[in-house]
Amino acid sequence: MNQKSKILLAEDDRNFGEVLCSYLEMNDYEVVLATDGETGLENFKKTNFDLCVLDVMMPKKDGFALAKDIKEINSSVPIIFLTAKTMKEDVIKGFKLGADDYISKPFSSEELLYRIQAVLKRSQKQEKQITENKEFNIGAYIFNYPLRTLSIQNSKDGVVSEKLSPKEAELLKLFCQHTNNILPRNLALKEIWGEDNYFTARSMDVFVTKLRKYLKHDASIEIVNIHGNGFQLSIKEIVK
Repeated sequence: MNQKSKILLAEDDRNFGEVLCSYLEMNDYEVVLATDGETGLENFKKTNFDLCVLDVMMPKKDGFALAKDIKEINSSVPIIFLTAKTMKEDVIKGFKLGADDYISKPFSSEELLYRIQAVLKRSQKQEKQITENKEFNIGAYIFNYPLRTLSIQNSKDGVVSEKLSPKEAELLKLFCQHTNNILPRNLALKEIWGEDNYFTARSMDVFVTKLRKYLKHDASIEIVNIHGNGFQLSIKEIVK
């Protein structure tokens, strides 16, 4: 059984939003409705969404500001904007923020459904290509996932290779798939440890410490604690 795709719908017209929610849920999507931008951001921080549908005109935080905040947390999540405006400047602004599609009101629920299906199909294809990658470049390191080896060229000793444990390799692979984005703690715990509780969380902290130690020979790499959310594998570009 396929897992339902999760959609964040940020729409300040509650009645219209609830109609869209019901229609998408009838078509096998899991939908969370937020009626302002700030609530939308709070919901996004709590859940791993597959797609965001954002109304441009919202109170507290408009759709463009919300999209910017969302992309800072996860640059790869697809976004569809809903707008009553058809101004060229707004469309361009939306695409510059990383929009995958733009729908002008009024529109039918069926049109939104088809656009969501098209955007998710493209996104899942890209995600599959990333997931199937067997070798990852992490700064100066090369991580071979099937062999569980992490290697770096050392001017003193030549190639230095570390053999990772199965859990270390699984966790590093997840970090690689979320490079420079937040890896939610609950996602890693459920995928690798099977459950999210105090003991598995402490175990994950130990494994993160081990990965930091393995990656310490490249100053551009850092695994950062993101308070209340998880961790981020940050790889900075070194200006020569």
